[in-house]
Amino acid sequence: MMKTSVRASRMEPSATLAVVNKAKALKYEGKPVISFGAGEPDFDSPAAAASCAESAIKEGKTHYTQSNGILELREAVASYYSDRFGLDYPADQVIIGPGAKPLIYGSLASLVDPEDEVLVFSPAWVSYVEQIRLLDGRASIVDTVTTGNVPLASKVAEAVTPRTVGMLINTPNNPTGAVYGEETLREIAEIALEHDLWIINDEIYERLVYGNSTHLNIATLVPEVADRTIQINGVSKAFAMTGWRIGYALAPKWLSPKIGAIQGHLTSNACTIAQWASLGALKGAEEDVVRMRDEFARRRAIITDLLKEMPLVSFSEPQGAFYVFLNVAGALGGLFNGKKLEDDATFCEALLETEYVAAVPGTAFLAPGHIRLSYANSEAEIREGMARLKRFLGSIEV
Repeated sequence: MMKTSVRASRMEPSATLAVVNKAKALKYEGKPVISFGAGEPDFDSPAAAASCAESAIKEGKTHYTQSNGILELREAVASYYSDRFGLDYPADQVIIGPGAKPLIYGSLASLVDPEDEVLVFSPAWVSYVEQIRLLDGRASIVDTVTTGNVPLASKVAEAVTPRTVGMLINTPNNPTGAVYGEETLREIAEIALEHDLWIINDEIYERLVYGNSTHLNIATLVPEVADRTIQINGVSKAFAMTGWRIGYALAPKWLSPKIGAIQGHLTSNACTIAQWASLGALKGAEEDVVRMRDEFARRRAIITDLLKEMPLVSFSEPQGAFYVFLNVAGALGGLFNGKKLEDDATFCEALLETEYVAAVPGTAFLAPGHIRLSYANSEAEIREGMARLKRFLGSIEV
């Protein structure tokens, strides 16, 4: 057998995609699977996006674009950030990419050298650590489980070493649904300034915030960090356009050409038709975004009310995104059908194989003893899935 690179050998596959794939395989076999695994809205993409895509096809806009994206979309993103956050980015500092994920990688590739350390606040999205590893950097994990899923400034400061070059923040957070408040963001910004760190600000869920919570942009709060902050966003979550694969990064003038150059060598440009669809969404789908957010808020209330009635589990109320991060430690070590539930992975396996309910193990998010449930499902699926989960929990002998 031919040898593979050390880099490829040490990489862990995406746990979320693994759950989705297994759930789809069981569904293909005819099993009544309900998946709470994928971070994907169940709504159709907005009509404004489809209309703009259709027009682009009919008008022959099907060729290469600039590697950073069509000017019209970059200008629309810059306008959005100006209107929403009061942040002024010229269009040439906006990079349109084939999803937010490649733009995070392009940002990291522009900033991380071998052995550099990057602060990551756990629980954290599954790809952050793997992307840092791919670049031969090191993820320095700051745990937030014991501090309400929000980073404590003193713990962040303690994690900084002479090798630390930057940090990844994600609010609203995947997988916990936590939303970082003003005090937290100001303290993080001060640490970045004191230690000369850059910030990758992943705010892909920024339109999905509920109740009395408010999403705040760190560069708006502390303008001094704007020139060391890369904003990551896109149309996937709020606009229900996951499959269109369009994300955008807004970067300082000294960095944006580097990110764009890396993207140019990897992907040329993001899909031309998807770029025009995203322009249509940004310009004409605001009512859709509000409607979907309100529906997510309603589903959040349904799933959290149902979970509160269940034994052996606990959770912090999610304030944003569309996930509940469930602590299942009370069930671990128990017996289900005579087999011991050793960890969150075996918990998820048993749940999927017996009740046909798919969830993602918390270990994938650097938080063992938890599972992530997405409520980007219909109300009917949420109610039926939670009934199955409750039945599963009631069958565990502890």
